[in-house]
Amino acid sequence: MLSGIAGSSVFRDLGSDFVAPDLTTAMRRALKRADDGKTLDPVEVEVLLGASGDALTALMTTAARVRDQGLADAGRSGIITYSKKVFIPLTRLCRDRCHYCTFATTPGRVHSPYLSPDEVLEIARQGAALGCKEALFTLGDAPEDRWDAARQWLDEAGYDSTLDYVRAMAIRVLEETGLLPHLNPGVMSWQDLQRLKPVAPSMGMMLETTSRRLFEEKGQPHFGSPDKDPAVRLRVLEDAGRSNVPFTTGLLIGIGETLPERSDSIFALRKIARQYNGIQEVIIQGFRVKPDTAMRNDADVPLDEWLAAIAVTRVVLGPRVRVQAPPNLVDLAECRALLDAGVDDFGGVSPLTPDHVNPERPWPQIDDLAKVTADAGFELRERLTAHPEYLREPWLDPRLISHVEALVDPATGLANESALPVGLPWQEPDGGWDSVGRTDLHTAIDTEGRRTETRSDFDAAYGDWDVLREQVAGRSAPERIEGDVRAALAAAERDPAGLSDAQALTLMTATGPSLDELAGIADNLRKATVGDDVTYVVNRNINFTNVCYTGCRFCAFAQRRTDADAYSLSMDEVGQRAEEAWVIGATEVCMQGGIHPDLPGTAYADLVRAVKDRVPEMHVHAYSPMEIVNGSVRTGLSIEEFLISVKEAGLDSIPGTAAEILDDDVRWILTKGKLPTASWIEVISTAHKVGLPSSSTMMYGHVDAPHHWVQHLRTIAAVQDETGGFTEFVLLPFIHQNSPIYLAGVARPGPTYDENRAVHAMARIMLHGRIDNIQCSWVKLGVDGCVAVLNGGVNDIGGTLMEETISRMAGSKHGSRKSIAELTAMATAAGRPARQRTTTYGDVPVRPSLELA
Repeated sequence: MLSGIAGSSVFRDLGSDFVAPDLTTAMRRALKRADDGKTLDPVEVEVLLGASGDALTALMTTAARVRDQGLADAGRSGIITYSKKVFIPLTRLCRDRCHYCTFATTPGRVHSPYLSPDEVLEIARQGAALGCKEALFTLGDAPEDRWDAARQWLDEAGYDSTLDYVRAMAIRVLEETGLLPHLNPGVMSWQDLQRLKPVAPSMGMMLETTSRRLFEEKGQPHFGSPDKDPAVRLRVLEDAGRSNVPFTTGLLIGIGETLPERSDSIFALRKIARQYNGIQEVIIQGFRVKPDTAMRNDADVPLDEWLAAIAVTRVVLGPRVRVQAPPNLVDLAECRALLDAGVDDFGGVSPLTPDHVNPERPWPQIDDLAKVTADAGFELRERLTAHPEYLREPWLDPRLISHVEALVDPATGLANESALPVGLPWQEPDGGWDSVGRTDLHTAIDTEGRRTETRSDFDAAYGDWDVLREQVAGRSAPERIEGDVRAALAAAERDPAGLSDAQALTLMTATGPSLDELAGIADNLRKATVGDDVTYVVNRNINFTNVCYTGCRFCAFAQRRTDADAYSLSMDEVGQRAEEAWVIGATEVCMQGGIHPDLPGTAYADLVRAVKDRVPEMHVHAYSPMEIVNGSVRTGLSIEEFLISVKEAGLDSIPGTAAEILDDDVRWILTKGKLPTASWIEVISTAHKVGLPSSSTMMYGHVDAPHHWVQHLRTIAAVQDETGGFTEFVLLPFIHQNSPIYLAGVARPGPTYDENRAVHAMARIMLHGRIDNIQCSWVKLGVDGCVAVLNGGVNDIGGTLMEETISRMAGSKHGSRKSIAELTAMATAAGRPARQRTTTYGDVPVRPSLELA
């Protein structure tokens, strides 16, 4: 096997005069570093992947020791796990054409494109009677995109897509059998994951390989299979981690990948596992030749090569990740070798259904597998479909808690092997929003109104901080870009909205006299567009809950529901706060909250009604795009249908928050679990389509850079060109003091004074002719900061707020309430008059403002 190394990257690009070193020396060095617990590089991993003989034995010994340490760390030393399951092949149709697959077939070879609900439930019921606890849904990717028969079947059955049918059947299995679904539906979008998470404790999709060669070259096993694009599959793994979905993935060894490609695949899995903590297990599966496939003349992967891949994966991924190998792909006696290579889980084993992916390889009897495990010095124990550490929030949706509790051993988190599944209702949390436990809003904050401590799961909720530090390593406050500042300023004055990206970037980093001139150009545009009035709205912010499991790394507002700082307001409290605001002159309430796991989807409309019932005239400005996606998922409505439902309840407009920076590379460092850019645009555009105007925002000065600000403004402009629905653009400087991403040493401490001036001025310039109103945040900038940007293109200072919890908890020192007199004084300091406005920038009917005056 060592001779296979010679073609790997150890010897690439070294020139014709290079003499290869002794391969045994390279192997010995790599083994020593692995045994010493050193971090291996890709070259060393390639060497170890070629281990055989004594080298393989040594490698497996190291891997087994790493595995044993992981089991000890997890509190279950000596325990090897498996899941007792049934295999539900929901459809064997697929739009892909993998050259090794016998699972996928054509419509003419199956009695129906999909299993019927009765067939699904019959399999599940038989499994439940045998003590199975997992229902493994396996199916081809999006068959309706390739096969007319699949599309016709779904249409006739009333489902929009295969994934809609998967979701419906998962609910039926939960309610009628009590089995826990594990979903393997192939490639899923971020929104698909949100929709499926409430019906399954875990999901999965094999990565198989990161080799683009096997995907792009004609004749290779993944050619012609759109869902086997490595970039697409890696995105699914990342989206699952961002969405707190316990995810099973793995590699298929021996389908033609080289050792460097195999090494790259292992490192790709490690990166995602560390960054999001969402990969619950990695399957290392050896290729088995199947008849009647394009690869029928290839050879099975040799056992030593498979064992080396298992052992290397264990060493590279470390003790925390569970490593699995299917026991039916080897003879029973060879299962011992899988254990020796570092495996700690055998995956799903069924007493009822065959392995439909490898039908020629029957499952071992569980008693026989237990004996092999015992002979190796371990105990075989049954687990549930999700591993113990994932059977809690935020990984487990609250709607699945009762189903899991019925089958789990609370002492170990493994399966209660004597429990038999029984169907239980799947539904929104009982009692509605008002049943959620509450604490007073101000019980756990300091005398200045800021958080006293970080959330209780600080080290687990956000992913691996070390990985994030590596991603932003070398970044600092953005360097000033030397460019033709004079030409860029002239272009901004001549054609503000027509600046090139290079010109915009030059101006975004302006300082000194150039920045003063930039601010002057922006302010002249402001005056020509909206006049001198500094506008504001009399409003009240109502943050109705701070319980949230999204995992935004910048947010100091979010709490677990058991944390001392956690609170949730009742419907009556929300209505009362709105009425209090109306009495003292407010025309708007702005409502936003965390993504509370117990929040029913209908609560969003109910909260709007709670305000409108008390104060019909009050403008309700509520719900970020993230909340709208959450409401859509929880109600089962499309985004458009959900928006129409809350509009009918009385919603008047939505805040364009949750935008942060509309660049996914930045978003995934900053937010972990928040919706991707494309979804934000979809929600906002749909809101505009159904007649709900919105604001637009940008939060800047954290892990971003000026070129991100330029592109963010371009994106906002493009949406406005399409919909015309933005009423204003709001600049939100990053408040760092209590932010987790700053406390962890990843983000910088907010933007500089010059950056604040430049960004506000450039928003006025780049959005000229599209969005008339540019707003600053007095909560974040303070009075002096607002006065500075009012002289540089800004015309609006937001609202009175009365309370603003999010910035206050992040560490803002500029208060959470301004009177009309204070807002007027701010405008006066800028040399301008102040004028009250409505949410949509209309005139306000004369009405006494009482104490806010």
